[in-house]
Amino acid sequence: MRHAMSVDVEDWFQVGAFEKVIDKADWASLTPRVERNTDAVLALFADSGVKATFFTLGWVAARYPAVIRRIVEQGHELASHGWDHARVFTMTPDEFRSDVARAGCALEDAGGVAVTGYRAPSFSIDARTPWAHDVLAEAGYAYSSSIAPLRHDHYGWPEAPRYAFRPRADAALIEVPVTVAELGRRRMATGGGFFRLFPAAVTDYAVRQVDRAGQPAVFYFHPWEIDPGQPRVNHAPMRSRLRHYSRLGAMSGKLRGLIARHDWGRMDAIVARLGSVPVGMGA
Repeated sequence: MRHAMSVDVEDWFQVGAFEKVIDKADWASLTPRVERNTDAVLALFADSGVKATFFTLGWVAARYPAVIRRIVEQGHELASHGWDHARVFTMTPDEFRSDVARAGCALEDAGGVAVTGYRAPSFSIDARTPWAHDVLAEAGYAYSSSIAPLRHDHYGWPEAPRYAFRPRADAALIEVPVTVAELGRRRMATGGGFFRLFPAAVTDYAVRQVDRAGQPAVFYFHPWEIDPGQPRVNHAPMRSRLRHYSRLGAMSGKLRGLIARHDWGRMDAIVARLGSVPVGMGA
């Protein structure tokens, strides 16, 4: 089965781990690395023959339209990651509606293509935001990949379905949660920092597990994760620094191995092949 490869395009200073120590007002004065890192990801995919989905901040698209065009020109899907990495549960429905619209306009202007996929920053659609899928459906999105169906100190919706579902019975929008591994009664995240920190066998196990269930896996990572030379935020909490900087130098090699061991493609293509999707989450 073909699985979904996805990249959350944000710069090193825009991550959730640093949101309380780096002010958004200072972003424009910091050394940008998102364009060079995204180009490195594009080169890695070109070498591997993989097409992927790039969930990109509108803030990035507005400032670096050339790299957005390169994503599209090289056959990848351009999708939305919101405007400036604000977590959905920190916004009102109207604020979220404006954020989605602003990001979508920036992405479509830069890429010259329609954007039909969305991923919430830090997987921040959860039990606190029952209205978020309504907003996405109203905006015309075909799918979202915004839920992590597990318990985590920064995010997660452990009661959410593990596989694709329709959040609203009266809308065509499909939610495709990020893949987790089930170990007994415990669910473990498998992408991003978890992929860097844990043996690659954990992610391989999760991919094989969902494959046996007849479902596509959804893997994600960030361009900054293949950049061991990025600036250090020494005043961030130790826990945040450990999560952000650990094993950056190993990431490229681990990614190449993961790509070689499984069949990967764009999320929009995977969603189009899902067939009948159950209605879930009390919709």
